[in-house]
Amino acid sequence: MADMTYRRLGRSGLKVSVLSFGSWVSFGDQLDVETGSECMEAAYEAGVNFFDNAEVYGGGKSEQIMGDIIADLGWERHSYVVSSKFMMGIHGGVNTSNTLNRKYLLEAIEPSLERLGLEHLDLIYCHRPDPDTPVEETVWAMSDIISAGFAHYWGTSEWPADDIRAAYEIAERHHLHKPLMEQPQYNLVTREKVEVEYSRLYEDIGLGLTTWSPLASGLLTGKYIDGVPEDSRAALDGYDWLRDMVTDPEANAKVKELQAVADELDCTLAQLSIAWCASNPNVSTVITGASRVEQVHENMVALDVLDQLDDDMLERIDEIMA
Repeated sequence: MADMTYRRLGRSGLKVSVLSFGSWVSFGDQLDVETGSECMEAAYEAGVNFFDNAEVYGGGKSEQIMGDIIADLGWERHSYVVSSKFMMGIHGGVNTSNTLNRKYLLEAIEPSLERLGLEHLDLIYCHRPDPDTPVEETVWAMSDIISAGFAHYWGTSEWPADDIRAAYEIAERHHLHKPLMEQPQYNLVTREKVEVEYSRLYEDIGLGLTTWSPLASGLLTGKYIDGVPEDSRAALDGYDWLRDMVTDPEANAKVKELQAVADELDCTLAQLSIAWCASNPNVSTVITGASRVEQVHENMVALDVLDQLDDDMLERIDEIMA
């Protein structure tokens, strides 16, 4: 397998592994601590140095599990980058859920650190935009969190380009810590934000990307071509929206065509899809997930596939997905 490569996160000096590991859904819902530990250790040994989390994942349980695993594995703090995201909240209440107001943000960070067992986070995100809170209030709060030493860098997730630019300009005007990175969904079927909406921001403000869902929640693995397997995420209660998406006939017809490309490259559909995301030079890291350690090993082989994705191959993939 090819060695892990590392890319600068936006215009910062921080380098993150081009493939990273995230805990969305799996930690606390599908994974026990032992399996989660095996997955994280396998990723770390493959060169992954960025581990993504969020306050809301598992109602705080995901942060707790990841923190326990990191402590148990005894990793040196300088050897990894860890993130969390804030906005949706875990307590309910008018000022503690679906908000980016100052009160919530400043009160959420320390409990998050306690669950993770850390003195600081490397990256913190505003998990979604909040139309009810002035962007200026959010920018000041996130900057103050960094100034207080609770985190090193801050950014956004699934924010409109205009809001990201507004946040950057407010921070610049007041000499505050600027938003550095955005965490959007990006895969072969969800491309608009990364390739069109944000296109000016990479050069204008040095925006970095930590993208999620490279497999479109499993659609791009091909496992839903013949229906929903009982052990898949789409079979879980409350994931009806996901079930509808991954069983879409038109999308699965394109996935079948992609299989021929994967066969030609002697790789799986998952490896091809992950490598395709990483082929975008504006992507700093592709966040991968796994519900068992074998999936981590499979995902890491995408590094080999990345080397084979020349312009002709990328154009061929585009034609299929068009």
